[in-house]
Amino acid sequence: MRIVGGDLRGKQINPPVNFKARPTTDFAKEGLFNILSNQYDFEEISVLDLFSGTGSISFEFASRGCKDITAVEMNPLHASFIKCQSAKLLGSKFSLQVVHHNVFDFLKICTKKYDIIFADPPYDLAGFNNIPDKILESDILQDGGLFIFEHPKDFEFKNNPHYLKERKYGNVHFSFFSKEVQKNG
Repeated sequence: MRIVGGDLRGKQINPPVNFKARPTTDFAKEGLFNILSNQYDFEEISVLDLFSGTGSISFEFASRGCKDITAVEMNPLHASFIKCQSAKLLGSKFSLQVVHHNVFDFLKICTKKYDIIFADPPYDLAGFNNIPDKILESDILQDGGLFIFEHPKDFEFKNNPHYLKERKYGNVHFSFFSKEVQKNG
């Protein structure tokens, strides 16, 4: 796995073989960041990466100049890996805060608001289809902010009142949400 764009483009992220995370594919990351780079000045935004796994998405944001990134990961091995990779790849140049915490508990205590929230939970997580609502109801997304949810093809969120669009990159699907979107009945 590698960083696909920005200053760190081409740098490898090599988790140990016993790692149980399912990283976002390079192809999907490239597509996602092509969309985001047309909408955001990465140096001016704050990002929350939920269910961070390998930290791959956080590192993509950092590579493009984002200086305010929070990665939340419950698995202690994964959280430690992200911290080590952050020190190795980013040094003190960026602020990548790694929070070893359960995402749903974190949502209850978080007081900060973010411009972009990205979530890539395990696909077999109980209540998977309710995760977008839980995140959007937590009131941690800035007004005008964007929530991006990675999911398999078996899930569809078009009926969610905050749904904007979906993009597919192979087997990876991203649904985009904003608090401002309210569909008329």
